[in-house]
Amino acid sequence: MESTLQTLQLLEVSGALVAAYDADDRLRYANRAFRDAFFVEEAEALLWSELMRRNYHADRGTIVKTGDFECWLRSTSARRGKTGFRAFETDLHDGRWLWMTETMRADGWMICIATDVTSIRPDERTLRQDRDQALKASQTDELTGLPSRRFVMSKLEELLGDGIGAAGGVTCLAVLDIDHFKLVNDRFGHSVGDIVLRDFAAIIQNFVRKVDIVGRIGGEEFILILPNTTPEETRAILERMLRAVRQSRPLADPADFGYTFSAGIARAAPGDDTNTLFRRADLALYAAKLRGRDQIQMDGEAAPIKRMTF
Repeated sequence: MESTLQTLQLLEVSGALVAAYDADDRLRYANRAFRDAFFVEEAEALLWSELMRRNYHADRGTIVKTGDFECWLRSTSARRGKTGFRAFETDLHDGRWLWMTETMRADGWMICIATDVTSIRPDERTLRQDRDQALKASQTDELTGLPSRRFVMSKLEELLGDGIGAAGGVTCLAVLDIDHFKLVNDRFGHSVGDIVLRDFAAIIQNFVRKVDIVGRIGGEEFILILPNTTPEETRAILERMLRAVRQSRPLADPADFGYTFSAGIARAAPGDDTNTLFRRADLALYAAKLRGRDQIQMDGEAAPIKRMTF
């Protein structure tokens, strides 16, 4: 207890910016340097998204260069906390340039530590920032702002390679597909199809935890990776997504336009690689489509269905 108190006192007077976020991405600790830089009151326990949104609209804290902040926020949130450790640079409205690290535990808690590196030559900073932007673009689906197929499949490969899928069998993969999407494009045009895709991406991300990984893998198909989650828990999350999507009305005209999606779930088993696990989830999705759409099918719930091409 004494050593913990001493550590907290040292952190409070440290020049480094230190903060800890819980599994819901809510700020649970921030030292004085962090609170001063990001305008946080000592007793506040804001979500990271709330902190970023408040500072963006007040032109303070982190400089965010975007014409659509909410899209930027969704995109950044979808990649946040998906690796055990990452380091990056960011600039503040007060002129400081920070080198920030994020260290993530398996339970979703994260510690962030930032140091002032303003003295680094501006031309060197710009070069590294351009590199980081290029990397982000390669990992992001341009239309929805969600992670790209390459990003999510690489994360799935890491999980299976670490043995997480086999250790207790609690990693689940879900493949989601918007129902009758071709008809939406044919009837209303591709611009409306894009609206639906962006709406769907925004809705499902509201139900994704920091440890989960969601992305668009092509067309109207999306993927959701849920570490340390049972099939029953995965189904419950997807059921909430189903209800939210059914209620969505993304178009001004016709105002009553609605849509649904179907999903297939597979639980990682010993020996699974990305292809075998994805194929089982995809076949479960196909079964959900055959059984009427707007529903969830679990791998192994019914007799296997041979994939067909229309």
